[in-house]
Amino acid sequence: MSVQLPFRDRRDAGRQLGEAVAALELEDPVVLALPRGGVPVGFEVARALAAPLDILLVRKIGAPGHEEFGIGAIVDGAAPHRIIDEEAARSTGADSAYIERETTRQLAEIERRRAAYRTGEPVPLADRTALVVDDGIATGGTVQAALASLAQAGTRSIVLAVPVAPADTLARLRPHCDAIECLASPEPFYSVGGFYQDFAQTDDAEVIRLLAEARQPAERNG
Repeated sequence: MSVQLPFRDRRDAGRQLGEAVAALELEDPVVLALPRGGVPVGFEVARALAAPLDILLVRKIGAPGHEEFGIGAIVDGAAPHRIIDEEAARSTGADSAYIERETTRQLAEIERRRAAYRTGEPVPLADRTALVVDDGIATGGTVQAALASLAQAGTRSIVLAVPVAPADTLARLRPHCDAIECLASPEPFYSVGGFYQDFAQTDDAEVIRLLAEARQPAERNG
């Protein structure tokens, strides 16, 4: 397929990604979107596949004084899964006390989002294809944590689908999933938002609305 860059917005990226993923003919897929920006993309992918949409709550652990620079991530679950890039932590001065404080803070945010977003019971993942969707990937730490957590969920397979990501990041993520669908890996790659005309922040209200709509089959397929 021909990919149209820059994407108009996340919904446009999701429609293009949904077309590409549909061609994979995945067996019994469940779309797991990473809030918040991944939800509009995942909504369109789920609609293209006539598949259920759910969320996978992941929070980045940022470096001291530079929260956008990830040194690790934590994933929600019965036993939260944490990944720390030890080299990045050392280079940015993130000691164990800082990491524990940030872990506690991000777990609190995960709990807040889980309470706000959950519109029903989680979609069962056992023996199904888990399709992890985000609006794009830069360094990949957050997505790696998400993929690692799914390895314990009894899924049939794990597929990562994103509109845009750098090639070297995708190479690092390949060992953590069974397949990757990425529409574009432009070089040079500066930021995910640079490949969108509209990359305004997705707010909680939009996430809640899309999750609720996705749980209504007549509306989703209408």
